[in-house]
Order: sequence, then C-alpha cells, then structure tokens
Amino acid sequence: VQLQAFGGGLVQAGGSLRLSCAASGIIFRFATMNWYRQAPGNQRERVATITSAGTINYASSVKGRFTISRDSSESSVYLQMNSLKPEDTAVYYCNIIQSGSFWGQGTLVTVSS
Repeated sequence: VQLQAFGGGLVQAGGSLRLSCAASGIIFRFATMNWYRQAPGNQRERVATITSAGTINYASSVKGRFTISRDSSESSVYLQMNSLKPEDTAVYYCNIIQSGSFWGQGTLVTVSS
C-alpha cells in the first residue's frame, strides 16, 4: 500500500488550500479514509474521516471550514481547507484503513497571521 499526499504550502490566514492523497495497492472503495494533522509539540489529531459508505465526521476545530471528499475512480481522498487559521499550521497526513492502517508521508501546511 502506498499513499502519496500533496497540496500543502504557505498561505495567509483566511486563505484556502486543497490537499490530495492518492492511494495504490488497496481496494479503495472499501476503505475508510482519514486526514490527521500534527503540529509541533502536539499529538497527532484526527481532522476528518470519510467511510466507504460516505459517512463523514470532522473534528470540532475544523467543522464548517474543512471538507473531506473521495473519488474512487482516482483512488484519492481530498481535504478542502477554507478560512484557514494560524492554528491550522501542521503536517497533514492521510491515513487509510482497510485490512490494516496505512499512512502517507505528510504534507506541511503553514498558515501565516
């Protein structure tokens, strides 16, 4: 299983970014996909989840600002991040759960004030 996440970068507060994560080596349509983030000195926290049935959950800190989606034809999961805040600064990781838990390499999001 390989996960390739990209789309991070530097953005000003109030701006937007879209993260993408492409999966290979897995039956994507049966998988639950998560986005996690880890800020310096903090524990990794789950940001958003989308199940194979399309059930979606968000951390309270991002609800209303972030949108998770998936495209099974592309074996990809996305995280649209709007109204970004400096406290959203972190390394963002995609995680896939299907016969095990697998992680991508992370992509850095930096939000300047």
